[in-house]
Amino acid sequence: MRDLDLGDGIVIPGSLLRAATSRAGGPGGQNVNKVETRVTIEVDVDTLPLPDDRKQRIRERLAGRINKLGVLRVTSQAERSQLANRDRALARMEELIADAIAEQEIRKPTRISRAQKTRRLEEKKRRAQTKKLRKIED
Repeated sequence: MRDLDLGDGIVIPGSLLRAATSRAGGPGGQNVNKVETRVTIEVDVDTLPLPDDRKQRIRERLAGRINKLGVLRVTSQAERSQLANRDRALARMEELIADAIAEQEIRKPTRISRAQKTRRLEEKKRRAQTKKLRKIED
């Protein structure tokens, strides 16, 4: 299996990844019933060649995909061929881990300017006046 390149010189060797195949569900007739096209890629988060803080970040951000044993799992069954599904699952795993270890920028809180507030309130008043004029009085 190919290595996962996470950028910034970080590479996860393919030897740490495990692949399992199974029969995919859904429509497809004989192909679905005979061929194991679903591919599941697994990697143990503890064995990743990353610093502990990045492993912790992966555990926090991908908690829904990591089981109790600390194994990160990605599945693909969108394609009709096992090879295409494996490539797709590897790409997804690469993307997930790269996004999880990336440091997020701290959001700088901003304020709405007084002029913007005034414009919004004036527009609301104009709109209310227009609707009021449409009203049919008894």
